[in-house]
Amino acid sequence: MSGGAGGSERPEERQRFPPPGKSPPISALRQNGLLQSFMQGAGQPAGAEISEELRRAQEEWEAVEEIQSGLGGTSASASPPISFNEALQYFQTADLSECRVRAGPCALALSRGVVLKKVRVTVRRQGLAALVRFLFGPPRLQPQLQGERELALAMAQCGLDDNERVHMRILQTIYKKLTCSRLGCPRYGAHWEELGFQGADPGTDLRGTGMLGLMQMLYFVMDAQTLPLAQEIFKLSQHETQNFPFCIMSVNITRIVIQALREECLSRECNRRQQVIAVLNDLYAAAFLQLYRLWKWQHKTLADSGFLLKELEFSTKKKPKQLLKSLEAYVNRGPAAGGLQRPSSASGGSRPHEEIDFTGVCDPQVELEGEARLI
Repeated sequence: MSGGAGGSERPEERQRFPPPGKSPPISALRQNGLLQSFMQGAGQPAGAEISEELRRAQEEWEAVEEIQSGLGGTSASASPPISFNEALQYFQTADLSECRVRAGPCALALSRGVVLKKVRVTVRRQGLAALVRFLFGPPRLQPQLQGERELALAMAQCGLDDNERVHMRILQTIYKKLTCSRLGCPRYGAHWEELGFQGADPGTDLRGTGMLGLMQMLYFVMDAQTLPLAQEIFKLSQHETQNFPFCIMSVNITRIVIQALREECLSRECNRRQQVIAVLNDLYAAAFLQLYRLWKWQHKTLADSGFLLKELEFSTKKKPKQLLKSLEAYVNRGPAAGGLQRPSSASGGSRPHEEIDFTGVCDPQVELEGEARLI
């Protein structure tokens, strides 16, 4: 690297190589002209010995990429992204006995081998509230769909498991899609805070939503129709003044969707479509779209988050059909055709702001009057 006895050094060499004692990052090595020439030589005709040498060099290079990603020999960067359907098939066949809510309005649930008594699939109403619900409330979920509802609630009770490869692939796919990175990332680290988790371990932010929270993020970034929206929302979350924790906001929206399901606010739409999880995913995306529009065009900040989430919860439970139509219109127009345009009317701008703690919104409340209920 030295330029000879006089110590002269060409400028391109100073740019190409790091100072002594420092290792260049992978991105810098990829820009190294000598290395690029060497790698391009793999496509040129050469003797068998040279070809074998290049093959070994390529294997060593890939090993370096795995180490750089912090994932060791089982690098997630070497694993293809997992689709939502593949992940869903895993949960459909996995043993979720420790977190599945079994058939019926009430059932015994297990958590880490400890019985939590009865967990309710739906919200129990008594007295006048039960009568009003019976006379004027939405229809009940049809029997053939109750198994799918139980699966969704079981995923919401399933925690992130480092030993489950599918769990890790889901997490890595979300990271790669949001950051547009080809390489994976370490399981723990400050990079998760950049995505909008609260700390180095995303698993601690999934209380109340479990793996369903990650599954809905996965759907958001892997569906071709919603990926542009997810990327726009993530971009807004990085704004200098309008920033917000993207993943924590996502978990809160999943929490709202779970509440709407348990309160049977979505039964009519589920019965009409003969689907449950697909309806949950569409409502999640629709709610995020609504939040994005209000946040961006009304110049909201974290100080407004509590009020907006409460308004969003009201809309999700009372006007799910309207939210779904808004998502359908967005998909039909597409972002390039004005699908993310300024909303025609602002809602709730005159109401007072209300502070909220994101973690608190996700924490399930437990009543200890003879039974534990999911709230």
